[in-house]
Amino acid sequence: MANVDECRQALHDLAARLEANAAEVRDRVDLDRTLACRVTDLETAFHGRLKDGRLIDLADGDDPKAKIAMSIGSDDLIALVHGRLDVARALASRQISVKANPFDLLKLRKLL
Repeated sequence: MANVDECRQALHDLAARLEANAAEVRDRVDLDRTLACRVTDLETAFHGRLKDGRLIDLADGDDPKAKIAMSIGSDDLIALVHGRLDVARALASRQISVKANPFDLLKLRKLL
């Protein structure tokens, strides 16, 4: 099981990758939404904002009003961020749960 610091670092790594490709991502996905990432096995959460193809304002703690909420185990989060976990398969097997507006889910799918 990964720890809180490893999960936090994985999200910062994801934010850095999105930042490096922000122009390309922005062209594919026009979103400005709050995001909560709930790490179920560690009983912790992180929140931030998807805006202009970037993941910004990452911080510890949950955002119960987040427009997009993802629940995931710590090891699955690490594997997902590092490309070792297929998102579609993880969603189908319920390793990942994402709650969002259906239109937002369609836009997020373009990121996958």
